[in-house]
Amino acid sequence: MKVLHVITGLDMGGAEQQLRLLLRRLPAQCEVVTLTGPGRVAEGIEADGTPVTHLGMSGNHDLTALPRLTRLIRAGRPDLVHTHLYRACVYGRVAARLAGVRTVVATEHSLGDAVIEGRRLTRGVRALYRATERLGAATVAVSDTVAARLRRWGVPEERIHVVPNGIEAHRFAFDPAARALVRARLGLPVDAFVVGGAGRLVPGKRFDVLVRAVTQLPGVHLLLAGEGPERETLRRLAEQFGSGDRIHLLGVRDGAVDTGHGGRAGPAGDGPDIPGLLSAIDVFVSPSPEEAFGLAVLEALASGLHVLYGSCPAVDELPQEQAPGARRFSLGVHELATSLRELRREGPGRLAVPPVVRRYDIARSAEALTGVYEQALAAAPARRRRPAPVPAPVVQAHPSGVVALPDPARSPAPSQLSNR
Repeated sequence: MKVLHVITGLDMGGAEQQLRLLLRRLPAQCEVVTLTGPGRVAEGIEADGTPVTHLGMSGNHDLTALPRLTRLIRAGRPDLVHTHLYRACVYGRVAARLAGVRTVVATEHSLGDAVIEGRRLTRGVRALYRATERLGAATVAVSDTVAARLRRWGVPEERIHVVPNGIEAHRFAFDPAARALVRARLGLPVDAFVVGGAGRLVPGKRFDVLVRAVTQLPGVHLLLAGEGPERETLRRLAEQFGSGDRIHLLGVRDGAVDTGHGGRAGPAGDGPDIPGLLSAIDVFVSPSPEEAFGLAVLEALASGLHVLYGSCPAVDELPQEQAPGARRFSLGVHELATSLRELRREGPGRLAVPPVVRRYDIARSAEALTGVYEQALAAAPARRRRPAPVPAPVVQAHPSGVVALPDPARSPAPSQLSNR
């Protein structure tokens, strides 16, 4: 089986990292095309032995990318095209059809009720998504929650397949030596109560709630790993409350957490990786009010941590005994500060790794995805599987004017929730 994966970008992110993990386990000959941003994950995928091609797309409205992608698909003659993330799903489905490949599987990684990939869903974005979804053979949802959203959009039940995200649980096992080393490098007291968080520093993740909560807890430190446009805002917020020395903003560099304090960058790779970070903290907090799956929460549970979270379908869709150390909180600074204060008083310690972690093993995800591939290929006409060369497609403007792809990045940002 020959599979071409098309993804919007390959810098840092959950969908990008998930693709890399799957590529290591899929029993198929795979190649990857990234429309934009061949970054650190692209380098990792190539280091693993999978070729990556950068399409050089200049922006969301770069329609010249469509014929380039079509020619690339036609030349590679894959049995199946698998698209990831909004822009790649829209362009990839159309290009695959133009190239004669009808077996297209798309994974929906980041669909929320009101946002997709962190930006507000507009009518244009939704309409184009639905129109191009019909060109594919199957749509994969990373959770039952996402599958339900797709059904509400009108995606036929028979086209939806739930394949949960997965992790390599052993990578996140608690390591006492790593705990001591990370704390020493960051200059943290050995007995300090340390809260942790990780993710893209964007408004929708609501890390401001976490920063504000920790500023109300004297002596408590926060290690926040991630990069994004909110980093400077969070740094100023910590300083405004006189907690700049306790709020440690750790950027991500080459797969490791940069130990530069207060938003100042340190040497690339000069800090702990995420497993090391999880070993160093006492409680993990994910304040995001809307997630499609919740990988960061799952990784923290694999490290034996108590976890406070705003949204995590991976946990919420299962019985409570599957993740006894995870507790949901409503998005409020006071409630989060109270919960952290209680955990500090109890002295949480490490928990046994809960059953939910074993359930979401990446090997099981790869096996389930392979089943989706096989089912989609079996339903495809045999003569379409290896398309013969056809003339390059001509992209024409709509009679009413310029053809443009609705851009989630230009949609209004989601309204901010109050800190109740």
